[in-house]
Amino acid sequence: MKQMIWNFEEDCEQCLNLFSSSDTLNCLLLLCRSKAMGSFNTSLGKSFLLVGFSDWPELELIFFIYISIFYSLTLFGNTAIIALSRMDFQLHTPMYFFLSHLSFLDLCFTTSTVPQLLINLHGLDRTISYGGCVVQLFISLALGSTESVLLVVMAFDRYAAVCRPLHYTTIMHPVLCQALAIASWLAGFLNSLIQTGLMMAMPLCGHRLNHFFCEMPVFLKLACEDTEGTETKMFVARVVIVAVPAMLILGSYAQIARAVLKVKSVAARRKAAGTCGSHLLVVSLFYGSATYTYLQPKDSYSDSKGKFVALFYTIITPMLNPLIYTLRNKDVKGALWKVLGRAAAIG
Repeated sequence: MKQMIWNFEEDCEQCLNLFSSSDTLNCLLLLCRSKAMGSFNTSLGKSFLLVGFSDWPELELIFFIYISIFYSLTLFGNTAIIALSRMDFQLHTPMYFFLSHLSFLDLCFTTSTVPQLLINLHGLDRTISYGGCVVQLFISLALGSTESVLLVVMAFDRYAAVCRPLHYTTIMHPVLCQALAIASWLAGFLNSLIQTGLMMAMPLCGHRLNHFFCEMPVFLKLACEDTEGTETKMFVARVVIVAVPAMLILGSYAQIARAVLKVKSVAARRKAAGTCGSHLLVVSLFYGSATYTYLQPKDSYSDSKGKFVALFYTIITPMLNPLIYTLRNKDVKGALWKVLGRAAAIG
């Protein structure tokens, strides 16, 4: 009984902080109604508790060290890709134009989640305000959705290069490249705006998020009313932004594989396989984790597994992307040696 009174007083204090004194009666009525329902809408609260990896305290220090290293490598690798694409004239092509956008997306996406995770792992503060959580959800969804569309654009670029080599420069005109990049960003932010808006309209109960950042599947588990209609709309939006691009990419690569098999030159076949293979590996890593997280029913989503999958696509994949695109790429390695040579000559 004492615990119930304490929780009611705490909720009342939170509510009064958000309402004016003239609305005290309305606030108390709202609280009584929510208590009668056995729930309290978290949007009235001050903050969420991000559980993170506190269930495994013995692993937190190990995670902190490795994630710090991976985050530093991600910043260095993706910044290097962007810088090289700008500095070397030979890399002023559609492929590297889109690759620099992908690197910028990875930089922003990782930065939107990892600093919060490092603070969480260090144990300094495991809370995040409701407004901060919504902003983090919107930004991470927008950047992830933009990357999903951008990977389709990159697949189209590879299709034009392999299947229409004689018309490639005409098809992938700089104006079209700019338009496709802008369309990717607009589509990603529009999808995020729709899903975040639908989520904010849902009544949420509880203050405990069993994750290390604010992600959609965890929010859906906090819904305290039957939100089947809203969840259906959100699922359709996720299918459009995840499943449809994945199918378009598979279709593009089916055509690319058919064209490569017709090429008689072994050197040309290896070059096409190298550039397309690296992109296909990035696609597999991205859509594999996105499908697990966003395209499974809410009831079958595992919080523990979801955290580790999220760790993979928020940290590991952005770190690997520069390596995947550059290890077998002579153009990028050549540009890097040129820049290093110039720096050595100046020094």
